[in-house]
Order: sequence, then C-alpha cells, then structure tokens
Amino acid sequence: MEMKGEKGTPTSNGTTISSENDARILQLKVEKTELRAKLDAEKTENDRLRMIIRNFNKALYGSRSEKSKYILGDDEIQPELFNEAEMAQDDHAPEPTPETFVTTVKEHNRKKKRTRAEMCKDLPIEEVVYDVPIENRTDKSGRPFKFVTKKYVRSEMIIIPKQFRRINYYTNVYVSQEIDEATGKKLFSEAKVTPPVMKNSLASPSSVADVMTRKYVEGMPLYRQEQEWNRLGVNIPRNTLANWVIKPTESWFMPVYAALKDSLLQEKVIHADETTVQVLKEPGKKPDSTSYMWVYASSERSKRPVRIFEYQDSRSGQCAKAFLEGFHGVLISDGYNGYNGLAEVTRAGCWAHVRRKWMEAMPPNAKVETSKAAQGFAYCNQLFEIEREFKRLPDDKRREERRKRSKPKLDEIWKWLGSFIPEKGSKLAGAVQYTLNMKPYLCAFLDHGEIEISNNQVENAIRPFVVGRKGWLFSDTPKGATASATVYTLVETAKANGLDPYRYLLRLLTELPMFEGSPTPEQIESFMPWNTEIQAACSIQK
Repeated sequence: MEMKGEKGTPTSNGTTISSENDARILQLKVEKTELRAKLDAEKTENDRLRMIIRNFNKALYGSRSEKSKYILGDDEIQPELFNEAEMAQDDHAPEPTPETFVTTVKEHNRKKKRTRAEMCKDLPIEEVVYDVPIENRTDKSGRPFKFVTKKYVRSEMIIIPKQFRRINYYTNVYVSQEIDEATGKKLFSEAKVTPPVMKNSLASPSSVADVMTRKYVEGMPLYRQEQEWNRLGVNIPRNTLANWVIKPTESWFMPVYAALKDSLLQEKVIHADETTVQVLKEPGKKPDSTSYMWVYASSERSKRPVRIFEYQDSRSGQCAKAFLEGFHGVLISDGYNGYNGLAEVTRAGCWAHVRRKWMEAMPPNAKVETSKAAQGFAYCNQLFEIEREFKRLPDDKRREERRKRSKPKLDEIWKWLGSFIPEKGSKLAGAVQYTLNMKPYLCAFLDHGEIEISNNQVENAIRPFVVGRKGWLFSDTPKGATASATVYTLVETAKANGLDPYRYLLRLLTELPMFEGSPTPEQIESFMPWNTEIQAACSIQK
C-alpha cells in the first residue's frame, strides 16, 4: 500500500518527497531569502540616505576644501560657529617676530607678513604727547627739570566712522548789458554744471558707490544698510536705496557692461556656470519659482580679465546659446547638457567637479586602500599635482607636456573605471557614471594648452553672489535682478583686474553722466578696467 503525506508526492520506491513539515521548512527558507534580500535593499537605501544627510551637513557646516585626502568623521562635521573667538583666543599666543615671518611649506615659501610700520606707512599721522604736570617738573630743591627727549610709547590705528555732508551746488549767472535786438531781451550766460548721478535726488556718486559696494562686495543687504544709516542719524528708506542701485545702473552702466561682454566673446577661452536666484515678481511665474544667474569668465591666462553676470528666468540652454553667439573658442563648464547645443564651440570639462563627485561618494574615514571612491579622489588629485608643474609654461609647451605626462594618467583612470561595477543607486555609481559621461570633455585639455583643467575660475567669481544671496535671499523684480547682474559684473571684473571696486564705481558714476547716456566706443574704452588711466586711479593700494 502506497503511503502519502497530506501534501506528499510518492517516489519510485514508495517514500514521499516532502512531508507537511518539509514543505513548511522549504517555505520558511524561501521567506528567509526574501526577507534577507529585502533587508539588504533597505540597508543599501539607509546607507544612501545617511550619505545624503552627511553630505548635506558637510555642505552646511564642514570644510569646503577638496584638497584633503580624507573626509572628516561624523563627530568632526560641525565647527564652532558662535564662539570661534573664545575657542581660538589664547593669552599666551606668541606675537610674530622677524624670524617667524617666513613659514616654509612644501614646494614654496609663504609671503612675508607685513610689519606694523609697513601696514601704516601711508596713513596720516597724529601725535598725542603726555606732558608732566608743571608741579612735578621741579626737584626737592625747587630747581626745574631739564627736558631730555620725547619718548615713544606705542602706536594705534584709529577708525573714523562714516561721515555725511550735504553739498549744495550753485552756478554763477551773468547777464549782458545790452538788449538783444532780435528778441528784445537781455542775454544770460551761466556755467555748465556736472550732471547728477540721479535727477531730483540727494544721491551722489560717492553715496551710490558706497551702497553698491556694501551690497555687492561686502554682502550687506539694503535693509541692514538702512539700519546702519539710521544709527548714524541719516534716514534713507530701503526703497530709496534700491532706487540708488537700479536707476544709475540703467542710466550709466549698460554701455560698459556691453563693452565688457564684447571683450569676453573675443577671448579664446570662456568659463561658464549658473546658479539659482529667486525673483518675486517675475511675469508669468509664481513668487517661489526659480530663476538663474548665469556667469561667464575669461581664462586665468587672459590679459583682459572679465566676469559677466546675466540674469535669466530659466536654465534653458538657449540662454547660453544667445549669450555666446559669435564665440568660437573653448568653453569650460560642468556636466550640464544645456551647453551641448553650442555650435562652433569646443567644450571642455571640469576635473574639480569630478573630484567633488568622488569626494561626496567617500564614506567616513575612507582610505585609498579600502575605498574605490577614495581611489578616484586620489586620481583626480594626481592630475592636479601634475598640472601645477605646468602652470608657468607657455600654451604650446603645456600642451606638449600634458600629452607626455597627463595622458598616461588619464589612460590609467579610464582602465581603472572599467575594472569594477559599483552598487546600483549608490553615490559611487553616480561618481563613476558622471566621470564616464564627461569623458570626451575631460580629455579636451590634452589638445588645448591655453585652458585649465577646472572651472574654478568662474566658480570663484560666482561665490560672492552665492554668499550675498544668503543675506538678501531674493530679488523683488526682474529689473532689480538685472541691475544686480550688471553691478556684480562691474565689481567682480574690477577685482579681477586688481582694482578697488568702490573707487572704480565712483569713477564710473562721476564721469559717465558727463556723456549724457551716449558715450562713444572710444570713450567707453577709457573706462575699461585694464585702461592705464583707470589702473592708475583705481588700483588697490598695496
């Protein structure tokens, strides 16, 4: 008689394959496998989310340097933000001496620190002399003391707070002694007055330049400037300060802006990047929608450094295409596809962006021996180390050396990237995919000795805007955003040319109104930051 379990299956010798218990055990094994797979998937997702949180915390509180070999541990992420002075203060900290002015660092020496005499040599000097009271100038016998010398005690550098004055302008008027026969009236003659920076306003070139400098160079939003002016006894509302920014920009700066853009488009190399900006009253868009500030910069080797900011309501590639019309050189950018539609432009990638991807993929305390992300990060650093040796070479020689030394390193990187498969969805997979997607652009520097291997040139120009944005948060209107783009263009280009932004703006606001809004190209050229007269008048005093 053939025996069966309730769910058993007979074999050829009459036994059953599986009893009810065996079936249950098999079912439990399947469930265990499924649960383990689910647990592994959740662990992978948790690791990914932890990495996102860690990168977010590091972006907010951690070091921004990408030169470090390792990433800080979780307990090292947030620095002391509010008691930095108390944490760093040390009563026993030694003052610098002539022997400690030079600190030797790998491959170079730091610049000598300036002495107090050097820092103060151009400052006006006042003397404060403490004299001995008359009653203390005699000895016990009543004989007067004899003056010996004026003894030096110490020097101090004082600061005089901002001062305000109102200047009233008048013009002398003359009248003829005779009556004009044609009109029957006397003839009048009066001196020509320099046009104001703004009609029917108390604004002066110096006050407008000050407001612009503090907002766009120092990052002080207008509402804080309004508070400061009130504390100094001057009541200028914030909307008035906004007018002082927008109206002079529209009236006088646009021809200079256009000339700087034309100069940039004639360069062999342009760096490009973009960042977000919120504009509340953008037609056809919600107040919380995102607009963009596009930024373009000439190369590090340019003899005419230019930084151009352009406000646009979108990140469409058409914005870059319209701006760069007529440019036929090399464009260095990140991996944004919006730059792909540029005709007659050679695109080059940014190894600093690649390095950042590998850095973000590195787990805490990653080491080259145990982490693929750390290996990728190290490869990027090796490329930058090689580049430093070529920094002072002419373009042709640098291209030649890159093909000799950088190309083998690139070949090694591409071979290494094909030697492993990262976990799908991980930060490491993202770093690998980004690097491979950018491969054609990342190799472009081998054929162009005139370009750099990173887009840091434009990122350094865009940083003041990003820092300032944290203070003012948004622009009210497109007109204000455009004015901001124009002033950022002027001050960042001035800084790139070694000019003091305030003195450069003051020069523009003082002299451009004399041309009544229609300066000739020759006159505009005289205001370019590299003009010899501008350099002499506005250079930062060393």
